[in-house]
Amino acid sequence: MEAQNTQDRPPKKSSASPPEGTAPSPIAAALQREHPEWANEVIEALGETTIVVPREHIVAACAWLKAAPGLEFNFLADVCGFDRGPEEEPRFEVNYHLFSTTRHHRVRLKVVLGEDEARVPTVTGVWRTANWHERETYDLFGVVFDDHPDLRRILLPDDWQGHALRKDFPLRGYEPYSLE
Repeated sequence: MEAQNTQDRPPKKSSASPPEGTAPSPIAAALQREHPEWANEVIEALGETTIVVPREHIVAACAWLKAAPGLEFNFLADVCGFDRGPEEEPRFEVNYHLFSTTRHHRVRLKVVLGEDEARVPTVTGVWRTANWHERETYDLFGVVFDDHPDLRRILLPDDWQGHALRKDFPLRGYEPYSLE
């Protein structure tokens, strides 16, 4: 099978509502109906729904999505960071991948953060598994999770300088861990 040329694809649309002629995600619609201030933007792409949530509402949005009848997102599959690069503002994203083991649906929540304000409240009170996911995001990207019960490095040595997955991190690392 021949690989599809990405230049032939139309640019991805990003809007608060889905493209004309398509139904909005029932998950996004429910969240917007109950708490419109929790959804800055809804992105529908490739059959997946991403809801951009303001940092100050992430814990409440997660708790609501976990407990809401018909949604029941009882499984936090992943929390991961993304660095858009030092030239971009806002620079960082924190993505929460939620799954319902009873309803078999999924959604991604995204919080965008500026470089000087790379902090977000912890969701360990909603899902205990967030503990390790948030520690990994802190370790590799430097995003601070406020009120986290044990925010410390999880993959890199305690004396490691910097955050290895930031786009401005030197390719060969810092001394004494340099590859040279």
